[in-house]
Amino acid sequence: MAANCLFCKIAKGEIAAQKVFENEHVFGFVDIHSQAKIHLLFVHKKHTANINEMSGDPEAIAQMFRGIAEYTKGCELSKNGYRVVTNQGPDAGQTVFHTHFHIVGGEALGHFGR
Repeated sequence: MAANCLFCKIAKGEIAAQKVFENEHVFGFVDIHSQAKIHLLFVHKKHTANINEMSGDPEAIAQMFRGIAEYTKGCELSKNGYRVVTNQGPDAGQTVFHTHFHIVGGEALGHFGR
């Protein structure tokens, strides 16, 4: 964990967050800057700065997506779908440099990437 990282501090319980999921490797919580009816962040407890750095640990990536799948299988998001997004670098909108995935849904989302 990184000493000054916001998400590492949340993982250690030093900063409060509305957690919706947690297992040995991953936790998910409500994004305080919501961009959809449901907007969650899923974070690995092992600190990496971004997806490129995390790509050196394929098991960590698998743990992230297993955590997301475990959470979403039984909730409202599973009914009509959701989007999984990660931002790589400041030009893409990354503001916290700890790899995380945005899970957004709960409503019809606009088309992306057309």
